[in-house]
Amino acid sequence: MREAYRVDILTLFPEAVSAMMDSSIIGRAQTAGKIVVNTVQIRDFTENKQKQVDDYPYGGGLGLIMNAQPLKSCLDSVIAANPERKRRVIYLSPQGEVFNQEVAKRLVKDYDQLILVCGHYEGVDERFIECCVDEEISLGDFVISGGEIAAMAVADAVLRMVPGVLREEDCFVGESHWDGLLEYPQYTRPYVWEGMKVPPVLLSGNHREIERWRRREQLIRTQRKRPDMLERKVLSDEDVLLLKNEELENDEKTDFRPASAEDLPYIENLCLDTAEAIGEKVDYEFIQSLENELKAGRGWIYQTELLDIGYLGMGEKEFFKIEFFEGVIAPLRDMSAIISHIILQAEFSCENYALEMLQFAEELALGMAKKEMLILIRENDIFLRELISDLGYYSIGMIKGEDESDQRLVYNKNVR
Repeated sequence: MREAYRVDILTLFPEAVSAMMDSSIIGRAQTAGKIVVNTVQIRDFTENKQKQVDDYPYGGGLGLIMNAQPLKSCLDSVIAANPERKRRVIYLSPQGEVFNQEVAKRLVKDYDQLILVCGHYEGVDERFIECCVDEEISLGDFVISGGEIAAMAVADAVLRMVPGVLREEDCFVGESHWDGLLEYPQYTRPYVWEGMKVPPVLLSGNHREIERWRRREQLIRTQRKRPDMLERKVLSDEDVLLLKNEELENDEKTDFRPASAEDLPYIENLCLDTAEAIGEKVDYEFIQSLENELKAGRGWIYQTELLDIGYLGMGEKEFFKIEFFEGVIAPLRDMSAIISHIILQAEFSCENYALEMLQFAEELALGMAKKEMLILIRENDIFLRELISDLGYYSIGMIKGEDESDQRLVYNKNVR
């Protein structure tokens, strides 16, 4: 069985380094035995009573230089403890190769132990570097007080790629710099924040289109923020086409138009196609309720620029069928708007489209000077129930049908 990947950090400040490396993802991976991170106090290896590790530079100059002896003794001790390891001794230095993801990949692939030497003051005795160091690494063209911050950055970047540290390889494969590009934008709930929406393609359920959108965003971000990286990247033909394409997938326009009697066949077919998914009973009474909505001008077709994809119906008479739960203060009829039907074509049944339909309905309610928005939902429609709960709706009652499958829960929200 292969030994856990090991990183030894030689430092004058082991407590500070351990506090960081023993926490979060790297800390949990150590506890699980996937990796080993060991910090070693260089001062423990001095040969003087004062534990002095530095001295003035030959030839004069400002600052102090770390002595070679304690560094070499400390390094020898670490190597002796793990003599069979395939190791790399790295000195963190502003004169080293600039660290990047490709260097991190090389280090995790070619070695099973890194020994990271942290300099301090004005640097270390050059003879230690010539004698003991395999490689120098820099974080970039700037100066920091010591090598500890750089060592932790290198260790974290390498160790998170060790198998088992992250749950899946995909957790780091898609990140910035992995394949020479910056990472795509990420979003989480709520769907609308400060007036800004999540790109619809991310909620479409179409994994191929999502991957295509993410790849394009990677290319666009890199081109805008790090053109130097894109210049070094060998692009595929598909990448070139994605960059040239001016229309983003997530810019597809959707809107609503009033439904008419001519739309009834489409709505009926829509209901028939999605009846199993939404638990509706497509019977005469159901079709009659649709016809009443259309005649009263309370039905809307949800559409893209190319096709119709859903139906939204605003009810009226349903209010008088509601059996409110005990203890619930019933909303006033005249101050309430009711969503009686919210139906999407199966291939477009996803969160972003449902959210747009709900948002449109709430805007209609406000335009009618309504205070409350009621939604009628089948009890087994878990998707919609969870979605509206996240939007602040809560259950206040139900409408009972002829049988249990025809039972609908009533959710409420104050929209003013």
